[in-house]
Amino acid sequence: MRKTVFIDGREGTTGLQIDARLSGRTDIEQIMIPDALRKDTAARRERLNAADLVFLCLPDQAAREAVDLIENPRTKVIDASTAHRTAPGWTYGFPELTPTRREEVQGSMRVANPGCHATGFLAMVTPLIKAGVLSQDEVLASYSLTGYSGGGKGMIAEYETIDRPNFLNAPRIYGLGLSHKHIPEMMTESGLRAKPLFTPIVDDYYAGMAVSVLLHQGQLKMGQSSVDLRDILAEHYQGEQFIKVPLFGNENTLETPGFIEANAHVGKNTLELLVFGNGEQTLLTARFDNLGKGASGAAVQNMNLMLGLDEASGLL
Repeated sequence: MRKTVFIDGREGTTGLQIDARLSGRTDIEQIMIPDALRKDTAARRERLNAADLVFLCLPDQAAREAVDLIENPRTKVIDASTAHRTAPGWTYGFPELTPTRREEVQGSMRVANPGCHATGFLAMVTPLIKAGVLSQDEVLASYSLTGYSGGGKGMIAEYETIDRPNFLNAPRIYGLGLSHKHIPEMMTESGLRAKPLFTPIVDDYYAGMAVSVLLHQGQLKMGQSSVDLRDILAEHYQGEQFIKVPLFGNENTLETPGFIEANAHVGKNTLELLVFGNGEQTLLTARFDNLGKGASGAAVQNMNLMLGLDEASGLL
């Protein structure tokens, strides 16, 4: 029997990407809503309660309101917004992050899909904190380069306008208040007690992301080398099909030696962790598709687990 799924907010970037990943699947039946009714509360309530699983691809407050409409105790929810990522009763949907997380996602009724920047940051930092290499009180510096699709339909339209302003032709640093909305989940899921210094950067390309963390030798509690950090990450993610950790300093995985291209894994659910260093400093970079493992790919992976399906179904 096919599982039924409803995407509330299907017309947004993440919703459309989830829809694309579900298309052609014979084990999933989508519950659709006419365009004229997609803001009708009664019509949405009916579909939210009829589905085996619901994706919420909505602004934060709308996502909270949608959860309140669900009365069916068997309806499972994946929220792609920021609203529930640190909320009690919700499972943070990063199956590979900790040894028990996959089972927690499988058994959860409420899963919060991770933020894209947070996905890259946590993939690198959490294993190092769990291994005792980094202190929970360390102040970490991180930046993240992303394609403009991460800004949703409004930013996509802005960048794809023919007569756009010249400033869109260059990278743009944002989050200038150093309080980006992904920071709470970065701290909660990694165990950090100190707020990281984090700035995102949007550039003139559609999709792909490279999140970097910079470390100096004095930040490592037990004097580990850059090679040791790579080996800790490789051991943590050993056997994972979507997370890859190449050998230390291996430029053979790069499209151009000496450069880390942020769009290398577009269209895939792959997250690649790269480690470079010179004995005194280490560069950790996670690169992946901000619309894939950073959003809709991760959501479909979580759905597969929650519905008892093959975890990799519909994913590359």
